[in-house]
Amino acid sequence: MNQELLRVGEAAKVLNVSRWTIYRWVEEDRLKATKIGKGSLRIFRASIDTLVEHNRKDHWNPLHTVIDHPQHDDVASISKRL
Repeated sequence: MNQELLRVGEAAKVLNVSRWTIYRWVEEDRLKATKIGKGSLRIFRASIDTLVEHNRKDHWNPLHTVIDHPQHDDVASISKRL
């Protein structure tokens, strides 16, 4: 099984986030990783690709976001539309 592995810093650079975000996303199972040797963490490139694919803007539904996270008086206007 030959899968590309990235160091935490490399994964952070690819995703334009901090190293700590990568660690948190691994902890939250948003990214898949493995430990090599005495604890060196490596991120599976395929999990990065999956994360990006699931968060692409053409998959994003703005109405879903508004309903899940209403702001101010949006609740009343949303319920009228539904």
